[in-house]
Amino acid sequence: MRNFIADLTGKDLITTQDWEIEELKIAIGLAEELKWRYHYFGMDEIPKLLDRKTFFMLFFAPSTRTRAAFEAAMTYLGGHAQYIESRQTRAGEGEAVKDIVAMYDRYGHGLGIRILDKAIDFKHGVGNQLIREAAKHVKIPVINMADDQFHPTQALADFMTFKERFPHYKGKKYVIMWAYSPHIRGPCSINADLLLFTRMGVDVTVAYPSGFDLYPDIIEMAKKNAEASGAHLEFTNDYKEALRGAHAVFPRNWASRQLQELGYSKFAEEELKIYEKYKDWKVTAELMELMDKSGVLMHVMPIMRGYEADDDVVDSPRSILYEQAENGLWTKAAVLALTMANIR
Repeated sequence: MRNFIADLTGKDLITTQDWEIEELKIAIGLAEELKWRYHYFGMDEIPKLLDRKTFFMLFFAPSTRTRAAFEAAMTYLGGHAQYIESRQTRAGEGEAVKDIVAMYDRYGHGLGIRILDKAIDFKHGVGNQLIREAAKHVKIPVINMADDQFHPTQALADFMTFKERFPHYKGKKYVIMWAYSPHIRGPCSINADLLLFTRMGVDVTVAYPSGFDLYPDIIEMAKKNAEASGAHLEFTNDYKEALRGAHAVFPRNWASRQLQELGYSKFAEEELKIYEKYKDWKVTAELMELMDKSGVLMHVMPIMRGYEADDDVVDSPRSILYEQAENGLWTKAAVLALTMANIR
C-alpha cells in the first residue's frame, strides 16, 4: 500500500483530465485494495493513512451520496470530514472566495467543493470557475465534489464498477443515454464519464435527442482521448440503435445548452416542455434485450424510477447501481489518501 502514496501529494482533482492515465489507474488500484481489505478483513485492516487530518467539505448544492461517501472515507482512513453549507459562511454577504478558502488552507489538509445546478442557476462554467479560483489560493489539494461540468470522483467510481464487471474493458461498449425525467439536471456526470471512459479505451456511444448536444470543448477532449486510447466514440440521436450490443447503459437527462446559457430561472419552464416530447427515452426490459447478454444498467443516482428506467429494470439482477454507489466510497477514499496522506 505504501507504494501507492507517492507523487500525488497536494494535487488537485478538478477533472480527471488533469491527472495522467497512470495516476488515475493508481487511484483505481488503491480503491480496489481498500475495498478488498474492508470486505475480507474488516475496518482494522484499513490503514489510518489520514490520522488527525481534516478534510473541509464546502457544499453550495445538496448531496445524498457524495457527502456520505467522503465523510465515511475520512473516518475509515482515520481522519475527519467537516461539512460546511455555503449559507453557513459569509459568502452570501460578499466575502471573497479567496478569503474563505485561505482559512481552510490553514485549518486543514484538503478542501472539497460542490457547486452546481440551482446553486448557480445551471449557468455553464460558473461552478467550475469558482473551484478553479479557489484552487489558486490554497496549497492543500482541492477536490471537485461536482460542479456544472465535472464530477471526477464519480467517474472513477463508475469506471471501477465497469472494470469489476468487465475486467477486459477495452473495446467494450458503454452507452450514455439521455433519458426523460421531469427534473432538470446538469451534465457533470455525463461529461465526467465520457472523458474517463474514452481515456481508458472503452468504446462510448452518447445518445441524445436533437438539441441536447454536449459542449464542443468536451466533445473535442473526448475525441482526443479516444484517438489516443484506440476507443470508438459515437454520437447519435437513435437510442435504440445505440443500445445494440452495449455492455452498459447509463440513462440520465441533462440540461440543454440553451438552458445552460440562459439559466434555469429564465428557461426552465420552456425546457420542461421540450422534455415532454421525449418521454419514450427510458430504459425498459425490452430495450435491455437489445444489449449484450452480459449488459448492465448503471447510474450515478438518484435514478428517476419509472422515468429514466422502469422499476423492473432498476431492481433486476442486471442493475449494478448499488455496487456503483459503494465504489464511490472507495474511489473517494483513494483520492483523499493519495492527495493528503503525506501533507504535514
